[in-house]
Amino acid sequence: MAKKSTAQIWLEYIPVRILFAVLGVLPRQTAIRVGESLGRLAYRLAGGLRRVAHRNLEIAYSEKSEVEREVIARGAFENLGRMLGELTQFPKATREQLESGIEFEFESEESRRSPEIASIDAERAKGRGILLIGPHLGNWEMGVFAYSALHHTLTYLARPLDNPLIEDFTVRLRTRFGNQPIDKNNSVTKAMSILRDGGILGVLPDVNVLPRDGVFVPFFGTLACTTSGVAMMAMRTNAMIVPMCCVWDREKKKYFVKYGKFIASPNTGDRHRDVYEMTAAYTSEMEKFIREYPDQWLWIHKRWKTRPPGEKELY
Repeated sequence: MAKKSTAQIWLEYIPVRILFAVLGVLPRQTAIRVGESLGRLAYRLAGGLRRVAHRNLEIAYSEKSEVEREVIARGAFENLGRMLGELTQFPKATREQLESGIEFEFESEESRRSPEIASIDAERAKGRGILLIGPHLGNWEMGVFAYSALHHTLTYLARPLDNPLIEDFTVRLRTRFGNQPIDKNNSVTKAMSILRDGGILGVLPDVNVLPRDGVFVPFFGTLACTTSGVAMMAMRTNAMIVPMCCVWDREKKKYFVKYGKFIASPNTGDRHRDVYEMTAAYTSEMEKFIREYPDQWLWIHKRWKTRPPGEKELY
């Protein structure tokens, strides 16, 4: 990708700051409603992204009618708008406000009695690190932001944006309560050091990757090239893989952070097989999240772009 000129960088940055300034002064609920309206408008105007969303839904939900898939696609755009509205509120958010606007599954009495949560707590007490993974579902920014404010700070993997001013701005938003970013492009050594020290590393591994970087595992019944890095880091550092998502509860008008099944390393001695099994297992957990809240996933990403050798293109 060609390096952007200074003029282009500023021409992109200024509208973003204006939008955040305008929505940021609004009350939270008003900002969210405006964001949702912008999402609905984007669905009508962003033809290319809309077509990608519909194609993805054809792949994932071939059994649904076109009308049913359109409802999901519209909801996904609205969800992105809601997320935008919430992001504009991050600079003035307090811990008390976050606590009243989000529920963590592991905080409930029922959850605390579950063997899954008890197992994670026990392993954490031994000093094991956590790979906290999740899909681009609901409001993943809110999940990480609130987790750091109310529970533990963490480090998250992210590919830097190609506009340095917008990148610096988003990093300031995300790190208000102590989170730290790691460049996804050259992060392996630092990431593994964090996990070996018992830290928490957040990753969103539900995006398409090239064959050299991943393995093909089932996702909504179709093979999807998925990063092998998560499994390899877990194997090399003895870290736990814990699926997590932060979704919007329409009835309660608040967010809910829920957890999937803890993924353990098979350690069979066959490294390639172990990587495949772990990747397939956590991808399955993420699919379960998405099937429960299909209108909150990022359907505009070409998740099945990379195909196994010999298979035709899907887009």
